[in-house]
Amino acid sequence: MRKNTHITLLSVGHACVDLYQGAVAALIPYFVSERDYSYAVASGIVLAASLLSSVAQPVFGALTDRWAMPWLLPVSTLLGGVGIGLSGLGGSYGLTLFFVAVSGIGVAAYHPESARVARLVTRGSHSGMGWFSLGGNIGFALAPLFVAAAIGHGSLRWTPVLVLPALAGTALCVPVLRALAGPATGAAARAVPRSADDVPSFLRLSLAVVFRSVVFTGLSTFISLYATQRTGGGATAGTIALFLLFLGGAVGSVVGGSLAERFDRVQVSRWSYLLSIAAVAGVVWVPGPALHLFVALTSAGLYVPFSLQVTLGQDYLPSRVGTASGVTLGLTVSIGGLVSPLLGHLADSTSLRTALTPLIAMPVLSWLLFRTLPEPAVRGPEPSGSADGTGAAAAAAEGPGTAAVSPVQ
Repeated sequence: MRKNTHITLLSVGHACVDLYQGAVAALIPYFVSERDYSYAVASGIVLAASLLSSVAQPVFGALTDRWAMPWLLPVSTLLGGVGIGLSGLGGSYGLTLFFVAVSGIGVAAYHPESARVARLVTRGSHSGMGWFSLGGNIGFALAPLFVAAAIGHGSLRWTPVLVLPALAGTALCVPVLRALAGPATGAAARAVPRSADDVPSFLRLSLAVVFRSVVFTGLSTFISLYATQRTGGGATAGTIALFLLFLGGAVGSVVGGSLAERFDRVQVSRWSYLLSIAAVAGVVWVPGPALHLFVALTSAGLYVPFSLQVTLGQDYLPSRVGTASGVTLGLTVSIGGLVSPLLGHLADSTSLRTALTPLIAMPVLSWLLFRTLPEPAVRGPEPSGSADGTGAAAAAAEGPGTAAVSPVQ
């Protein structure tokens, strides 16, 4: 199997996993309508998926820095799907929170290890990581459509159908893991010393990721309900708005990787956050069908830096690639959920527009933080990515004559 086949399978598998992150937001209108939940109570479901995930992803990242755990890819994919599949069964709010939390843990376990494997397969290429991220963003984008197709004409009792993508994603992991397995998978010395880490820059990057997460998760939680109110288009308008919010990420990830081959990643991210400021303001304040245009622009602006932030974090912490992946790739889709209940309480006491207005400030803060970040110096090829030595196995799997690509191009 060659590198392109590896990254294609990883990207599609990533789509299967991230569908379950998008499914949480897509299920919110159904929980509100079928169980008469308030905004605050419904946003607690997003919190359940995010709370454990935001804590667990850096933990799993630190573990993958010490030990290779490729088996996490199929196991975590199944866990994410089973949790969402069971979330609609029974009327207990506590049980719903539990199953959604189980799914969140599965998603948390998947991302650090999959990002480490993707870095090995792509040899640190920005465009390669962009294609890997594209899969996750497509999964996000398809989530509202898949949820609507599965339960839109029935009820929450049909949520077990949502397990099907997890089964497909698990099957896709197997060929990649077999290709990476080999005699090189043993203990190997870490080639990058801790002194190479730029911890202050990584912390500032992490804060920028947090602010991006807040605005994206806040919008993904409430944009369906908000679009229904502002456009008068009913549930269809809400589904389209959520689909556009997720779909723009598919475009943004590929564009971000391509731009990073011509310009530095920090500069591209600054431009993107400037676009996001105006786009989020348009989502909040522009009424009628034009809202959908601003939703698409917001998605593109927030997702162009998506894969770039992952590779930046890995290059700021080259001795702890798993930890960097767990924080940057994990926080982008998890910690924002911690703020969602606050937005829900504010929406219950005022209005959805009032609750969403503070989100305009989030890309401003990310932009300010990126103004303080340096572009990491060019490094040599990734030695192994972890202590398992699978880098050599990945190189062997690509076949002879394949040129290595340095992590920063």
